[in-house]
Amino acid sequence: MMDINKPATVYVGLIRRMLAIFYDLLLLIATLFVATAIAFALNHGEPVEPDNPYHAFFVFYLLAIIFFYYGWFWTHGGQTLGMQTWKIKLVSNNHQNITWLQAFIRMTTALVSWLFVGLGFVWSLFSSKKQTWHDRLSDSALIDLRD
Repeated sequence: MMDINKPATVYVGLIRRMLAIFYDLLLLIATLFVATAIAFALNHGEPVEPDNPYHAFFVFYLLAIIFFYYGWFWTHGGQTLGMQTWKIKLVSNNHQNITWLQAFIRMTTALVSWLFVGLGFVWSLFSSKKQTWHDRLSDSALIDLRD
């Protein structure tokens, strides 16, 4: 029997999703700027360019920082700072916090989606729960927290 006092879940559309991503991107760029400054200092004041033997490690280091930025917020409350601003919450399909494995699947699939010119995000326009590729593959969804 359905509880008539419980409001239906409202899923987040593409525009609000993109606004939260943009907000988080500004914060992430600042974080990556600091991370790059640290790498710059550790490399004796030289940039870590593609011909540098540490370049592969540097790329992994930056990807790890991106993963931990998103992963921490997603697994601890389901909201990055951008998501908090736009009143969006990431939940697993059972409405619990996602796991680190789900966060990993979500992030890697989102990167693939961007490589396909954002096609995975456009997918949300045709999904009943407004899910992107990374939502579907990580068994998660973005829900609207506005009253």
